[in-house]
Amino acid sequence: MFLFQYAPEIILRSGEHLILVAIAMVIAISIGIPVGIFITRKPKLASPILGLANAVQTIPSLAIFGFLISVPFIGGIGKNPAIFALTIYALLPIIRNTYIGINGINPAIKEAGIGMGMTDRQLLLQVEIPLSLGVILAGVRVATVISVGIATIAAAIGAGGLGIFIFRGIATVNNELILAGAIPAAFIALGADFGLGLLETRLTQQTERKGKFPRQMGIVLGIITLIIAGLITFNYQQKPPTIIIGSKNFTEQVILGEILAQHIESHTKLKVDRRFNLGGTNICHEAVKSGKIDAYVEYTGTSLTSILKHNPISDFQIVYDKVKQEYNQKFQLEVMQPLGFNNTFAMIIRGEDAERWQIKTLSQVAQYTPQMQAGFGYEFLQRKDGYPGLIKTYGLKFTKSPLQMEYGLMYQALKEKKVDFIAGGVTDGLISAFKLFVLEDDKKYFPPYEAVPIFNQEILKKYPDLRKTMNQLAGLISPQEMQKMNYQVDNQSQPVEKVVSEWLKSEKL
Repeated sequence: MFLFQYAPEIILRSGEHLILVAIAMVIAISIGIPVGIFITRKPKLASPILGLANAVQTIPSLAIFGFLISVPFIGGIGKNPAIFALTIYALLPIIRNTYIGINGINPAIKEAGIGMGMTDRQLLLQVEIPLSLGVILAGVRVATVISVGIATIAAAIGAGGLGIFIFRGIATVNNELILAGAIPAAFIALGADFGLGLLETRLTQQTERKGKFPRQMGIVLGIITLIIAGLITFNYQQKPPTIIIGSKNFTEQVILGEILAQHIESHTKLKVDRRFNLGGTNICHEAVKSGKIDAYVEYTGTSLTSILKHNPISDFQIVYDKVKQEYNQKFQLEVMQPLGFNNTFAMIIRGEDAERWQIKTLSQVAQYTPQMQAGFGYEFLQRKDGYPGLIKTYGLKFTKSPLQMEYGLMYQALKEKKVDFIAGGVTDGLISAFKLFVLEDDKKYFPPYEAVPIFNQEILKKYPDLRKTMNQLAGLISPQEMQKMNYQVDNQSQPVEKVVSEWLKSEKL
């Protein structure tokens, strides 16, 4: 059943994955082999160049992707920064193996070639490359396998690929989705390794016997090059998407992004490119501000405190008006009408603990926090309306440092008693499924978090009818409906597209 539902998307994402890796490897080979040859001729430069390539390998891949978001030209979100990151990660094995392969040739062979009157170019093409070809291709194999693995992380910046399934699976604690991304990626890596290994063996045998590239192998390489060129051409010559909708990296955000996308597609002639699971608030904000995406759904309290850096305000209308005005003035972004629900932070404990201690509010739980292990998302620990202000307002005293974890994993950790206190959202579907208890914010610490679509004004100038289309969604999503949709995706493992389609039909949209 799962395979039947997701087979078309698995094929699509596998194709995106292959394209990312193929383009990055073509660029890396085009740069890496010449650089490897160059440093055999300039030995003094070998150490700094290899040292730089080694240094790049030590940087966590997610950090590279995050850094590139704000870099002009090569950065942002989408395929370009992903290809750049994959390319620089692939360079080290190619450069190093080219350098080692050529330098590992018996000096007597090189001297014999020079004695025969060979030029440096002839020596390179007729002696050094044929004899070091096996080592060079081994470097290409390693680089390819590395690229296939790292390409899964590229989904975090909207580059597509099989990582989409993995991030979606982590967010929803769904092993089937994780495997839907991991297994095809493993097959691609194994297939690439086997194919390149076979090519390496054949080329090495032929060149050792004949001292040059065999003609049939040249034909094979030509065909492979044409296939890769075809993939690149197909990828970049497609008509660009008319509008790009993004989302953060948790279930509710993906659902809201899909609601915008399906509603736009059914009420306009526009095509939508979905760039979901982009990461946290700042990534989505920078993306829509710079025009890398055209819209996403934000929460007013998050905009007020995390983006605009104001102190929390409890009045719904004041918060909305302030966010709308300052987004327009500072960022040239338009804040649409609220979608209808307030997803305020929910401080959650197990239902059995609430019953045992007879507590209902955050003020009451304070006396029990020294014996509790808290678990929070990365953003919550840093936000102005997050952890620092919460413990100050309520006098919470956790003796152990809070565990930091992905948003979707917190509920499973709470259920399995790995943590005792988490920060979720009141519309999260797993609250009722896991029989959890939401503590009342009796001191009104948290501001309102009304869900509002944020649009780049340039896209609204280009397509002014989008305002009317978005206004049709104003006030339609109740907290109960949002929680139900979250539950259907998180707990019942229904596809987001199906859940959204059924909700839109129920609203006669």
